Amino acid sequence: MTTTALPPSTPLPRQSFDRRKLGRWALLAVSALAFVYILTPLIFVTWLSFYSQEIPSFPPEGYSLKWYAGAISNDRFIDAFILSAELGIVSTLIGLVLAIPASLGLTRLKFRGRDGLGNMMLMPLIVPGIVLGIALYIFHVEIEINTGLPIIGSFYGLVWGHVLLVIPWAVRLITASLAGFDRTLEEAAQNLGADRFTTFRRVTLPGILPGIVAGGMFGFVSSFGNLEMSLFLVGPGSNTLPIAILQYLRWKIDPTIASISVLQILVIAVAMIITDRFVKLSRVV
Repeated sequence: MTTTALPPSTPLPRQSFDRRKLGRWALLAVSALAFVYILTPLIFVTWLSFYSQEIPSFPPEGYSLKWYAGAISNDRFIDAFILSAELGIVSTLIGLVLAIPASLGLTRLKFRGRDGLGNMMLMPLIVPGIVLGIALYIFHVEIEINTGLPIIGSFYGLVWGHVLLVIPWAVRLITASLAGFDRTLEEAAQNLGADRFTTFRRVTLPGILPGIVAGGMFGFVSSFGNLEMSLFLVGPGSNTLPIAILQYLRWKIDPTIASISVLQILVIAVAMIITDRFVKLSRVV
């Protein structure tokens, strides 16, 4: 009787440790933690705006919409909201008019000190708002003393200061759009007979439109929510919405301010969603 020898058993291959899969899970975990950290204040502010009691406490005694009704019917908040909206729109439009040629110069021209000039465009975001507000107030006083122009406490003086908040956002985002723009499209348009202005209007401007819209959106939000600089530039009898909220908090602490904050967030979110539907902000943001 013959016996056949069995082949030696081969060891099973070890499962290789998938580092890429672990890296993806770690990235998802960190991203989820970051989102929770960012959204937690928003969740609590929204929750607080529906409290029924005047003094916030936990657990809530009930829920109500009366704070939203009170905020909408308060003339002081309505007037402040209108002033902030007008200020943000005018400042954004002026800031974009100044930022577009500045971005073209920083991107297309080569001159000594270009990098330093580009960094100076960010100074309004680096300098503390209180320092910037005091400097602008002193500047307005000197202008009014030497020229007689009634600029102190005027709407135009306030716009002047808020334009400085719009320009850094607009310049950086428009410059990013110009850096990724294909200049062969401009050359093709000029080879077909278009002059420089027509090329800019028909080719360049539509190509960098996402950067312009994104810069305007961020500039408007920065102007709309500014408090420190506006405290030094606003005139008597007129308040922006952040100043009106600060004055309200000096005498009362109730969920009215939370409801106003939620309404501001909703207005900005709706504006960004509508804008992104026509101009993809994800291309530059």
